[in-house]
Amino acid sequence: MHVHNHHHHHHHHHDGEHDADEIFTSWGLETPAKYTREKVEEILHKMSETEEFGQVIRCKGMLPQEGSEKWIHFDMVPEQVDIREGSASYTGKVVVIGADLKEDLIKAAFVG
Repeated sequence: MHVHNHHHHHHHHHDGEHDADEIFTSWGLETPAKYTREKVEEILHKMSETEEFGQVIRCKGMLPQEGSEKWIHFDMVPEQVDIREGSASYTGKVVVIGADLKEDLIKAAFVG
């Protein structure tokens, strides 16, 4: 299992005003673990509808599906979750982008 962390600073200027910087972080995971569609749905809906994991603005990835040759491919933006079956990849991958991410909770949700 590999976990990746990256920090990005986004500066927003409106009509000459300088607003506070929003700092977005990306968190990544590579894992061979298998998942059920229900487990992935549960995690993504929590990310989409609550701030339990921080202010998640995007989550995407592909994970091996338990009991199937197919993989679970997914995309999430606030209030919209798209989960579908897709072809296999070398290893499962998840990327989460947002502000004030609670990386320990995200990792626990996906890794256990």
